[in-house]
Amino acid sequence: MKKNLLVMLGLAMGVLGSLRGSAGEWETDFAKASELAKKEGKHMLLDFSGSDWCGWCVKLEKEVFKKSEFKDYAKQHLVLVLLDFPRSKPQSKKLKEQNKELAQKYEIKGYPSVILLSPEGELVGKTGYQPGGPEKYVEHLKAMLGKGKPAGEAASATDVKKPATTTKPAQKK
Repeated sequence: MKKNLLVMLGLAMGVLGSLRGSAGEWETDFAKASELAKKEGKHMLLDFSGSDWCGWCVKLEKEVFKKSEFKDYAKQHLVLVLLDFPRSKPQSKKLKEQNKELAQKYEIKGYPSVILLSPEGELVGKTGYQPGGPEKYVEHLKAMLGKGKPAGEAASATDVKKPATTTKPAQKK
């Protein structure tokens, strides 16, 4: 009985670990991801998500993060970090505490929130869901990272364009 329980637990952990892609594309340990980013000279993409309740998070995952165009770009240029705030999925106390501290540090107010950090851990920009699929999202990330700007002029958080809103200002009569 105990052996079956351990086998089932191991399988469940494997399934949970593979939900975000294959071969460990998404890291959940921020410290480990930070070390990797420094070592490889890659920017970090932090995805603050509510993976089992947030509709826009699921949409971003499905339309962008699971697509090969995004994965190919990320593999070469980013260290991906999932900071999930699920309602039904189990998480360790340590992981919950880490995610809460990082959400406070980066002043996360809604989901999904995507934060870009330099390889040294400095804030580069904040964004979220963007319509248009993986190609457009990669171009958006490149713009945030300052690709195409002269050397030494990386985009700052204030350079990031906010998505267009659909609300119209009140008209004066």
